[in-house]
Amino acid sequence: MPARSPFPVTVLLAAALLTACGTAPEPDVAAAPATSATATTPATESAAVSPSPSATRALGGAGTACALPVSFSLTEDWEPKKVEPLADPDFADLLKQGPATVVCEAKAEGTPHIGFLRVWTAPKGPLRPTLDAFVKADKSKGLALTDLRVGGAGGAGGVPGVEARYSVYSELTEEWRKQRAFAVTTAKGVLVVELGGLDSEEDDMVAAYERVKAGLTVS
Repeated sequence: MPARSPFPVTVLLAAALLTACGTAPEPDVAAAPATSATATTPATESAAVSPSPSATRALGGAGTACALPVSFSLTEDWEPKKVEPLADPDFADLLKQGPATVVCEAKAEGTPHIGFLRVWTAPKGPLRPTLDAFVKADKSKGLALTDLRVGGAGGAGGVPGVEARYSVYSELTEEWRKQRAFAVTTAKGVLVVELGGLDSEEDDMVAAYERVKAGLTVS
């Protein structure tokens, strides 16, 4: 794999998605590397905001915007698009973050917020090291990993997963912003769902992420 560019991954990904999808993700720019410490926290209820049952847009199955090894629902105000691979091998790494490659992005177009949900796929492997490497490739700090169940409508069912809570720096707002992501194992490898954007801490954004986490089904 070519050596990673010194530019932040969010800048590179924005440029790549402009080519692949015709639109760019929110204009966030990460800062210089910060010391990252990994902590393990007990599995607890991860949502401060309860997901609404009003999801109406299916994603992941045949005929949806993104064919994935999982399926879940979004509300109509989230606009999903498949992220196509870049044909030029010199730019292929623009869609990568650590071991993962972005394959789908849903933007909060119909909301007053700037945010996105991105789906990444990575080769088969242990969840914790994969998610740890994914987060640290974004030059984050304050990483905490939690074991939890994903799917099963937030109950005792679902599948084993790992969730990451961490912060990234935005040069646009000159402040640290909290982000989160979770990972599950599928037949095709590890799948990561990431919540990001300038408004990633807003209740509506967190609720959309929690909806995906609670309703996700591994194919």
